Amino acid sequence: MKVRPAKTDDVKAINALINEYAEQDRMLFRSLADIYENLQTFTVAEENSQIIGCCALQVIWADIAEIKSLAVDTSKKGLGIGKALVEYATEQARQLHLPKLFALTLEPVFFEKNGFERVDKDALPMKVWSDCARCPKQDHCDEIALIKNL
Repeated sequence: MKVRPAKTDDVKAINALINEYAEQDRMLFRSLADIYENLQTFTVAEENSQIIGCCALQVIWADIAEIKSLAVDTSKKGLGIGKALVEYATEQARQLHLPKLFALTLEPVFFEKNGFERVDKDALPMKVWSDCARCPKQDHCDEIALIKNL
């Protein structure tokens, strides 16, 4: 398996991975247009020329970035792909001199195993909530906030 920055050729596979989870109400949908517009934030895991995982690192402010759209091919879960993607994003955040990394997730145990700690959502800056304005769950959010100090 190789973890690398995403390319335009990867967009349809990224979209399919994300939307498979979104259809199960496990993450937010991302349109093809949105993925193309934010392609430089995406990382993919590739095996035998097939995209088997993805995630995005979005810088929110001078001191914090978010790991988002973390998705792994359901037939490949439990093989360390998600961990490798989070480690890659963490290294990107370190290179950008960001002291904190956070995630909003329905899978908090996964992130806790990767060094994140649960925090109250209100502890995150308001800038974090820009996606919430477009989210159909905004009034009844069930995601857990986690943060990792780098």
